[in-house]
Amino acid sequence: MLLRNAQPVPLGGAAATVEPVDVRISGTRVATIAGTLDPLPGEDVLDADGRWLVPGLWDAHVHLGQWARRRTRLDLSATAALGEAIARVAAAAGTLAPGTDLLVGGGYRPATWAEPPTVASLDAVTGALPVVLVSGDAHTGWLNSAALARFGLAARDVPVVEAEWFAALPAILAAEDAQVGPGAYTEALSAAAALGVVGIVDYEFEPGHLAWPRRYAAVGVPLRVRTSVYPADLQAAVAAGVRTGDVLVSDHGEPMVTMGSLKIISDGSLNTRTAYCRDPYPGGGHGVQNVPPAELRDLLATAHSNGLTVALHTIGDAAADAALDAFGQTGARGMIEHAQLLGPGAVGRMAELGLVASVQPAHLLDDRGVTEVVWGIERASRSFPLRELAAAGVELAFGSDAPVAALDPWLAMASAVHRGAPDGESWYPEHSLVPAQALAASTGGRGRVRSGGPADLALLDANPLAGADAAEAAANLRSMHVAATWVAGTLVHRAG
Repeated sequence: MLLRNAQPVPLGGAAATVEPVDVRISGTRVATIAGTLDPLPGEDVLDADGRWLVPGLWDAHVHLGQWARRRTRLDLSATAALGEAIARVAAAAGTLAPGTDLLVGGGYRPATWAEPPTVASLDAVTGALPVVLVSGDAHTGWLNSAALARFGLAARDVPVVEAEWFAALPAILAAEDAQVGPGAYTEALSAAAALGVVGIVDYEFEPGHLAWPRRYAAVGVPLRVRTSVYPADLQAAVAAGVRTGDVLVSDHGEPMVTMGSLKIISDGSLNTRTAYCRDPYPGGGHGVQNVPPAELRDLLATAHSNGLTVALHTIGDAAADAALDAFGQTGARGMIEHAQLLGPGAVGRMAELGLVASVQPAHLLDDRGVTEVVWGIERASRSFPLRELAAAGVELAFGSDAPVAALDPWLAMASAVHRGAPDGESWYPEHSLVPAQALAASTGGRGRVRSGGPADLALLDANPLAGADAAEAAANLRSMHVAATWVAGTLVHRAG
C-alpha cells in the first residue's frame, strides 16, 4: 500500500517534519518514506489528506479475558452503597436465561461504602444461584455461599481477597468462558484496533505460553500479543524452555505472539486497603504483602536464571521497597507494575536498576477520590509520580489494567497530561506529563515511523501533540479519532 500525504508525528527526539510525506508499506515493513512517491503497478493507494501518522499503540497491561467478558458481566461500577449493589444483583438474577448456572458481575468499589459487602447480603437475594462479583480493582471476589461451595472455598461472611482470590480466579474464569465463547476476544481486539492499538501485554490468569498459541488463529484479529506466566505455572514454563522474547506464533515471518514476563502480584490495592504501605491505614494495618521477601527473591532468581523478565505488581510504597530490594539482590530485569506510591529514593533506585515503570494513568481518575481519605494528603501527593520518573530517565510504559480501566490508550494519555476529569481540576499537576511524553509511553518503545521498521501504524484525524495547556491537550487526546490502523502491514481498522 502507498499512504500519501501523511504527517509523521515527531517523538523521541525525532526532527519535526514540515511537509507531509508518502509512506510505502511493502509486506510487513515500512519500505520507503519520501516527499513524493509514484504508485507501483497493482499498489493500493490511500490518501491520508494531511492526517497525522504515529507508531501503533501498545497497552502494556491488560487482563484480556476479563476485559473481553465485560459486556456479559453485570456492571456494578456506579454503585455507591451496599443496598444499591444488592438491588442490581437481585434484578439481574431474576432475569437470567433458563439454564444459566453462574452470574458474574464486576466493578464495585466498596472503600467508601457505609456498609461493607457481606456473603449474607448476597445470599438473601440469590439463593442457590452461584454469584461472583469482581471488585473494580480486581483484588477481591464477593461470592455468595453457593459460589463459595462451587469453587471449593471455605464458608465465610466476607469477600475473598488477595492471594486466596487469585488462586480461585482461574477456575471461575474457566466456568465463565463456557458462557461467553471465543467471539468476545475478537470483539475486544477489534475495538482496540479502532483506537490505534497494535499490541497488548496480556496478564490474564492463565499459562499464556499455552493458551495463546491455541487461541490466536480463532480470534482472527492480528494484533500482536505479549503473554505472561504466573508463579503457579512458572516451573511448567521453565520446563517448556520458554524465555522472554521467544516467538510463540508467527505470520509471514513476523512475531505475532511472544513470550513476556513472569507476573507477580506482591501486594494489594488502594480500594481494598491492602496495598502494602510504610505508614498504617486509618484504623490500623499496613496492607498485605502477598509474597514474603524470601519467596520474592527466589521467584525473581528463578525467572532471571531461566531467561524471563519479571513484571512485579507494587502499589504501596513498602511493597515497592521490597520489590526494588529483590531486583537488586537477584539482578533480574523487568517492570514495576503500577508504581502508584513510591517512597523517597525509590525513583532513583528504579533508574539505577534499569527498570521500566509500567503505569496505568487512568487509575488516578478512580483513586483520587479515596486516596486522601485512605492514605492521607502526604501520600496522596506522592501518587503516580510520572514527571519524576521521566526526569530520572526511567522508561514509562502506559497501559490500562483492563477491565480495571477501559482499554483506551487515549484515556491513559489524557490522564497523564491533565490528571483529572475534562472539566475538573488537575490532581497534583506537578506530576503531569506533556503530550509528547505520554504518547512516547504508549508506542511500545518506538519513537517514530521509520524506513525499514515494522508497519505497525496508526493514522490520526488530529495532531496528538496539540493543546495550549494541559486541559486542552487532554481534551484533544480524549477525543482522538483513528482513521486507520496497520499491524505488520495488514490494515486492521479503517474508519468509514
